[in-house]
Formats: sequence, structure tokens, C-alpha cells
Amino acid sequence: MVNVTDGYGSSILGYPRIGPHRELKRALEGYWRGTLGRDELEAVGRDIQDAQFSELAATGLTQVPGNTFSFYDHVLDNALLFGAVPKRFAPFQEGMHPLDFYFLMARGRPDLPPLELVRFFGTNYHYRQPELSADTEFALRPDALLDEFDRAKEQGIELRPVVLGPVSLLLLSKAGHVPGESGGFDTLSLLEALLPVYEELFEILAKRGATCVQLDEPAFTSERTPAELAAFEAAYQRLGTAPLRPRMLVTGQYGDFGEALTILADTAVEAIGLDLASHRIRPEDLAKIPGIRRKRLYAGVISGRNVWRADRYVTLEYLHELAQVCPDLVVSTGTTLLHVPYDVLAEYDIEGHVADRLAFAKQKVGEVVSLAKALTEGPSEKWRKRPTEVHFKQKHAVRQRVYAVTPDMRARESYEVRREAQQRRLNLPPVPATTLGSFPQTTPIRRARHDLGEGRLSYDEYRKRIEAEIESTIRLQEDIGLDVLVHGEHERNDMIQYFAELLDGFATTHFGWVQVYGSRCVRPPILYGDVSRPAPMSVEWISYAQSLTDKPVKGMVSGPVTMVARSFVRQDQPLHETADQVALAIRDEVVDLEKAGIAIIQVDEPAIREMLPLRPEGRAEYLRWAVGAFRLATSGVRAETQIHTHIGYSGRAEVVEAIEELDADVTAIVATRSIEWVLRALNEDGASGYGLSHGVGPGVYESRSARIPDIDELDELLTAAAEAVTPQRLWANPDGGLKTRHYWQLEPSLRNMVAAARRIRRRLEAGG
Repeated sequence: MVNVTDGYGSSILGYPRIGPHRELKRALEGYWRGTLGRDELEAVGRDIQDAQFSELAATGLTQVPGNTFSFYDHVLDNALLFGAVPKRFAPFQEGMHPLDFYFLMARGRPDLPPLELVRFFGTNYHYRQPELSADTEFALRPDALLDEFDRAKEQGIELRPVVLGPVSLLLLSKAGHVPGESGGFDTLSLLEALLPVYEELFEILAKRGATCVQLDEPAFTSERTPAELAAFEAAYQRLGTAPLRPRMLVTGQYGDFGEALTILADTAVEAIGLDLASHRIRPEDLAKIPGIRRKRLYAGVISGRNVWRADRYVTLEYLHELAQVCPDLVVSTGTTLLHVPYDVLAEYDIEGHVADRLAFAKQKVGEVVSLAKALTEGPSEKWRKRPTEVHFKQKHAVRQRVYAVTPDMRARESYEVRREAQQRRLNLPPVPATTLGSFPQTTPIRRARHDLGEGRLSYDEYRKRIEAEIESTIRLQEDIGLDVLVHGEHERNDMIQYFAELLDGFATTHFGWVQVYGSRCVRPPILYGDVSRPAPMSVEWISYAQSLTDKPVKGMVSGPVTMVARSFVRQDQPLHETADQVALAIRDEVVDLEKAGIAIIQVDEPAIREMLPLRPEGRAEYLRWAVGAFRLATSGVRAETQIHTHIGYSGRAEVVEAIEELDADVTAIVATRSIEWVLRALNEDGASGYGLSHGVGPGVYESRSARIPDIDELDELLTAAAEAVTPQRLWANPDGGLKTRHYWQLEPSLRNMVAAARRIRRRLEAGG
């Protein structure tokens, strides 16, 4: 471990890895298209790594993290670091280059679905979930980690390798399934087999000259069972006494480390990292933990999940108090900086009073270094001149409108009344077939949107191009035989960004890219002020689409909770107040869509489940205001207007009850290849009396996969779904939007889905 006894240290827990100009995204997509060679792709990866550790060392950080780069996903990287290859992929390993085999697991192919994509601890990042079997054999594969470590060492820079901790690696994995074999076992049963491989890595690093290794255990900022906590304790009691190892830093990112902190304090682990930006611990409470004074504390006071500058005076005072409890202290970030953009100085279009309050990854590194220096030497003259406080101008009309919200504004007529009114209006067949909004974004449409933004294309010409694409999408859906159509969202780059650009109170960036997974990046908006809707946002496009067909076309709007969850949100007021402001703006849009004659309006809320607090405390209150915000956004329409939503299901009773309380007429469910467990859960929830009682569309195939499901498979899934929710309430749909698909994948999949839905109808008509 780097010696910081002459002062307080500074470090971060990780850094963005897509490149300041999305170099990795372009290289990956070029490689996947076949226009970039493997050597060129690997060179891009090395350049990003080398630039990163050189830049971070130059900032004055006393410790620089390593092994934070990934060509696709760091959780998958860690699984492969320890040789955890899923059984269904193992037959392909020997005949493929390691990088191509890696992408096979991450992306799949038509006959081999990829590893499941799972959201990472309430962030916008998704990881590919490793699959383990009871007989998984671990074997160390450290070449990439050691190559980076050695390159940095040649430049005089010692990296602190970052590795996913053994218990979190197992808890974030799932029991893999091989056709013909029974699945289901406790992944923690593999801990005894895994720990020796970690010890092997430690020995190699120690002999290489590494003084510290970082083990991330984010799974323990969530609620954990006594057995899981016991496994955590056993793991670190053993690793702490490994015969040859670097010093260990164990981090608890994304919230309250809880019981794991007390367990670690009683082991030989030398250092503990706490996310004090997400969960601030009082110094007096920290002091009560036996053994904590003997540990080096990585005080994560700078948030890795938002883009707001820290109050340096308040933070410095807090650090002084922490140093009285843990004198061996390193100023750090609470999480990796993977979740924020690179550099706010690249933004030229954000108003100064907003930009002055922002800190992206580069600025956050500067905050860490500055705080550590001030803690060691005292504030500089620059610090002594406290900046003028900035107050955003509040909109009186917005605040008055929120204060005037009544319970009646969050309620509609009963579902039975609405159902009859909607059936009279829509006259849909049993098991209606639809999609969930987006269709592929073609290169000409992306170019047209870019040219409009650059002023090279007039709005009239842009509108004509979008309308032509909408008409093509409508005609294709009619030909496929879908019962409820969508306009395709061709005018939208990213759903959240699209609406943020049209709402007051949001700022959007030009270069604020954040990785979601693989080459997929988004620019989260910055919600800084009171929110209102100056004008209709989607009515023009949806109305045009509806004018082209006699079939109903869904209006497509992002829900208020999802808008909040997928933005960087102001911190000067409670989230529920911000959510209600957004909900009222969405309510105006929904009402205007209804006035324009749109009979079905989908208000997507996938983030309601995703934002659920990781620990039980606060869940009930969160669900109360989240449900309330959705109902405020959707309860301004008449009974005959059908409200849809799109959400991730959960086996947790309180979440299922919250989905029911949303009171949407139809809920489409993200299944992500796990529809079997969703169907089981729907059956069990119904039997237990807290299941969904309205319309349900349990996504019958994974929209993000290139695989084309056949008719018999979809028929089987829809038949099972009909048994779970009754045919009268069942809808047929994919489990997500189709934006990232190619038409050659999309069209046959949808035709097969429609054919399967029609089979169900024929059996119903025949009394089967």
C-alpha cells in the first residue's frame, strides 16, 4: 500500500472507460461490423488504459486504481478472470480467440442467447450476469490485469488492481441452466472452491510488487441473509490470513455497508472503503465499531453517482471529524466514477449558473485531491474565498400547482368501468399483439437528426423525413398483423433525453456520455430546477401516425419516476417533490394526447422497480410517492382512454403490490429470457391474493437478443401466460423496445408472435 503517513491520502475507486470521445464505442462497433481488426481494437483498449492511469497519476492522487477498463462489462471480466465459463458456452471456447469468445457470451448469436443483462445496484449501468454450475471449476486467468500493471510500472506508476470480491461475484451470478439438466443450487456453495484462486492472484500480485489490491463487495450494501453474512465473514477471515498477499482494501459501494463493516473491522483486512456520499455515517457511530481505529478508512465523500459539486467546507469539516476516529484516512469517491461523464469543461451549451455547480469525473478527481490536501495542510487562500452561493430561480406557478394536488387527481374510475368503456371503444381481439414503442433507428434518420441539430437541415425537411419513416413503420406493422401499433419513436435519440430537451428545468449535454453496457451509451439529462412543459412534446408525431391507419396507435411517454431515475437530479429538495413536478408535466402531455384522439397511451415506468432502496428502510415510503407520481401523471384522462405501462417484474410482494397500485390498464413486463419465472410468480402471486388483476403483457421474447423465436415456442409461452393471467387479460408483446434490432431480426420475430397469438384466439373460439 502506498505510504501516506506524512499526510492524508487521496484515491478514487474507478474511472470511466469508454474514452473521452467514446473511442471504445466506435472501435467495438467497427470490430463487430468487421471494419476494424482485432489488433486495432486491442490497441484502442491499451491506449485508453495508458492514458487513464497516466492522467490520474498526474493529478496528484496518492493511489491510482487499475484493472478498471473493460471491453464490455467488468463483472463478466471478473468471472473470466477466475475461469468461470458457463457450461452452455464452454464447447465454443477452444476454437475461438479469447476476445471473440468473450463477445459471444456478452452478445450471443441467433442460436445462443447471451448472458442475462441485469441492472447494477440502482444505477443506469447493466452487467452480464455470470452463470455458474455446481461443478464449476475456477482457474486464474490474470494476463490482462498483469499486462496493465506491468505497463504502468514501467512508467513509474503503481496501480492498485481492482477486483470484484469473491462473495459479491457469487451473489451477482446465477445458477446456469443446461438443457436436460435440473438447475438450481446456491452459488455461495462454490465459495470454498473460489477462495484459493483469489489467494493465487494475491501471491502473483505480491511477487509483482503490488502493495494493495482493491476488492469490491457491493452486494453487501443490499439486504443480506445471515448465511450470506456468515459466508462474507468466513471469506475475509481466510483471505486476511493468506500467506503472501498485498494489503487489502475492501469497498462497500452504492450505499450502507451495514453488518459487513462490523465484520471486516474484526478481520485482518487492512483498509475499508465506505460510500459516505450515499450513506453518511456519524463519526460517533463509526467509533463504536470494535477494531475500526486500526483500519485505513477510504472515506468516500465524493459521489460517483451524481454530477453536483460537493460543498467543500461541509465535507472538509466532516473529514476532520472522521480523522479523529480513523487517523489513517484516505479521501476517496463513494463509488467508481463509471457512472458520470468525463469532463464538464467539454460542455459549451450549459448555462453558467448550472455549469458552475457541476463536477464530472475529472472535476471529481480534483475535488478528492483538493480535499486531501486541505485536510493535510489546511485550506489554501483559494479556499478561504468562499464562492457565492447559487440559488436557482424557482417557478412560483410550478410550486403552487404541486401544492394544489389533491388525492382525487391521483385516481381514476374503477378498473371494471374502464375496461368495459375501453373495449367498446377499441374492440380489440383476445390476446392483442403489440410492441413496446421503438423501432430501429436507421442511419439516415440518425443523420437527419444530427443535421437538424447542426443547422444543416430545416425543420420542415426534417419533419418530412421523420413522417416518411413513421409511415413506413405503420405499413410494416399493418402487414405483420399487429393489433395495436406504435409510431416507432424515430424522432427520439434516447427516450429520456428527448423529453428532457423539451421540458423546462432540465439541461442536456453534448458530450456527457455514460456507459450503460458494452457500446451502449446515454447522455443522462441534468434535472436542476423546477419542471414544467412549455408545449406538447409528442402529440404532432403520434397524431400523424394515427392519421395513417384505422388501428389504434399508442402514444409513448416516459413516466415521471423513470425521468427522475435516469437523470442527474437536483438535491435541494425531496425526490417526491421533484417527481410530482415531472408528473404534472407528463399529465399535461397525456391529456393533450387524449384530446388529439389517441385511445391508448403508454407511460413507461421501468425505473419504479429499479429505484427500490437496496435495504428495507425507506422502501414503503419510496413506493408510496413513486406510485403516487405515476397516478398523478396518468389520472387526468377519461375511462375509455387506455393507459399502458412497461415495468420490470419482481418476486418481492411489496413491489408486486405497488405495480398493482399503479392502476394501469395494461402492464407490460420485462422478462429478459426469464419469462418462466415471471409466469410462475404471476401464478403464485395470484394464488396468494396480491397478484396483478389488470391487463398483463409478460414479454414473450427478449427484445435485446438477435435470436428469432419460433411460433411453437411463443405459442407455448403465451399458453402458459394465459393460464397465469387468463386469456381475457393477456397481451402479446416483446419484453422491450426494438430500437437496437435490425429489421431482418425484428420482422420474423413479430410475425411469429402474431401467429402464436392467433393460435390462442382460435383455440378460445373453439372452446379449447
